[in-house]
Amino acid sequence: MSLTTLGMKIFSKMDPEDAHRLAINLLRFGIFPKNKNLSKDPILEQDVFGINFPNPIGLAAGFDKNAEAFASILALGCGFVEVGSFTPRPQFGNPKPRAFRLFEDEAAISRHGFNNDGLTKGLRRLAVRKKKLGLVGINLGINKDSKTPIADYIDSIIRTSAYGDYITVNVSSPNTEGLRELQNANNLDCLLKDIYKVKSSSLNDKKIPPILLKVAPDITNKMIEDIISLALRYKIDGLIVGNTTTSRPASLQGHSKNEAGGLSGKPLFELSTKILAQFYILSEGRINLIGSGGVNSVETAYTKIKSGASLIQIYTGLMYHGPELFRIIFDGLGNALREDGFANIKFAIGVDAHRWH
Repeated sequence: MSLTTLGMKIFSKMDPEDAHRLAINLLRFGIFPKNKNLSKDPILEQDVFGINFPNPIGLAAGFDKNAEAFASILALGCGFVEVGSFTPRPQFGNPKPRAFRLFEDEAAISRHGFNNDGLTKGLRRLAVRKKKLGLVGINLGINKDSKTPIADYIDSIIRTSAYGDYITVNVSSPNTEGLRELQNANNLDCLLKDIYKVKSSSLNDKKIPPILLKVAPDITNKMIEDIISLALRYKIDGLIVGNTTTSRPASLQGHSKNEAGGLSGKPLFELSTKILAQFYILSEGRINLIGSGGVNSVETAYTKIKSGASLIQIYTGLMYHGPELFRIIFDGLGNALREDGFANIKFAIGVDAHRWH
């Protein structure tokens, strides 16, 4: 039994939040295998929203929510790490327990509620990062008691602009009351209009980095059309599709399947990929997409790419397959692209999007 396998067995016996805290601490102190060589394969390298990504495999927000371990995570071989979500002020989040594993389904349900140390502490940790180690995105949320969510997002974007390679505005967590209402056309128009104003100006002679919007998989076709229209109008650089789902597939077996919160992992794959493909088709490939939701293998990663994703993000898959998943997908994705005759990953993006319709 490998040390990784043994470690995963130990983690699986622990309370989910305790296991997560232990994983962060182990990463902070470098007690994980490094796979720096994974960053080198020309077929996986591409430019997306003006950034050169050495490979398309990213870690989704929610794992390194306080920007404590991103350097060690990058050393595992992923192409980029998204830290956060950061809220303007520190926040405990929802009462515990708030994280649940569904082992039979290779899934998880969480209702953390943006628990984090706050934007100030997060940026302080990012201020000392060595940019040559890899790409870091910053995911922004709002406090649950915010009376001015749009103003809070704009202020956070301005404060964050010098610290990340890109910024994600998260309007899709199901665990902050009212947050998903910002995905509705009128509210989103106001938010993106203000973001556009900030992006169009200069701050201390430094421009705002690319801005992405993270959306939920629980949206209608009309909402997809509205989001695309507004994203194009206000020149949003990309969309992350998607966050966790409040739906519960009938196939769920885990004893925690009825817990409130967002469902992630394997059962989310089909829904999130279908929505991803709809975004790709309806936008005619004009918006860069990051595919998230149920990526746990080479096959699921490649399917996301062929369904319209330029990049992918993993989180719950790591809970069940460990950090070796980065290496497995890296090797397998490169091989799959070569077997299918693609000279570069960019030529595979969206080639099978219509299969979902």
